[in-house]
Amino acid sequence: MIVTTAQLFKHAYGKYAIGAYNINNAEQTMGLFKGAIASQAPFIIQISKGARKYTDKRMLEAIIRAASVIFPEAIFAVHLDHGDEETCYECINSGFFSSVMIDASHDPFDENVAITKRVVTAAHAKGISVEAELGMLGGVEEDIKVEEGNACLTDPVEAADFVKKTGCDSLACAIGTSHGAFKFKGKQSLHFDVLDKIKAILPGFPLVMHGSSSVPQDEVARINAAGGKIAGSMGVDVNEYLPAATRGVTKVNIDTDGRLVWTRVHREYFRDHPGEFDFRPPGKIFIEEYAKFIASRNVLLGSAGQLSDLRASLGK
Repeated sequence: MIVTTAQLFKHAYGKYAIGAYNINNAEQTMGLFKGAIASQAPFIIQISKGARKYTDKRMLEAIIRAASVIFPEAIFAVHLDHGDEETCYECINSGFFSSVMIDASHDPFDENVAITKRVVTAAHAKGISVEAELGMLGGVEEDIKVEEGNACLTDPVEAADFVKKTGCDSLACAIGTSHGAFKFKGKQSLHFDVLDKIKAILPGFPLVMHGSSSVPQDEVARINAAGGKIAGSMGVDVNEYLPAATRGVTKVNIDTDGRLVWTRVHREYFRDHPGEFDFRPPGKIFIEEYAKFIASRNVLLGSAGQLSDLRASLGK
């Protein structure tokens, strides 16, 4: 069942965070649904501009529709990740998305407000939720590239003003995370002080944490042992997910970790089966491994086991 992110956030706020997972193909989709059902967790499917261009946006939408029939008990939102204004309107008018993110965080504050407000007006007219962003994360992810010197934390006072002026349903905050597999150096942690200040000035308002993959070092080690060359990668401490949730974070974006699982499975399979050329055997392994990964992350986010209570709250 497809619902809006606003519906999910109302149930989750202050108790747990919902995993928002990027998908690009059938194998990821199957693994995501299987893992979510195994852990009895709601979730958010994130579709980026890059994913929509990977094959054809209609193909990805059809895969998700099929998965919702195969797994009728699933409760999830379909969300555009890091959309520009034009892409937001396209998704709003598609009749498929229940949530969009307008990312005008690279623009000056007033321009960010104006763009976001236009998207909110269009989305709310069709019952669609809107996520906006204030502050800039460093790192690289598909079309997004922000040099560390230009990254900046979200200002809590600006955040309150931004929400009031735009009417957005949730806000992605820059609290020290970074896109990609090379997020931190040393023992850097999330800026919980920033979250506390935002929650104090925006009580009850859903916050979003981008760039939240943990970059498991065991996955990196296995990839490298199978011929990979990933060095110096570091991610978010998974033990910080729930403390962030108690401070108003209701959505945690996880993409890089899934890519690492895919890479590890395929590198190891073809290393161990050098004469193999059929992509289906490693694909099947990946579906199961990704499902286990999704279930494990839902436990850490606190969303595992929430499905029946959420369904009751939705009256479904």
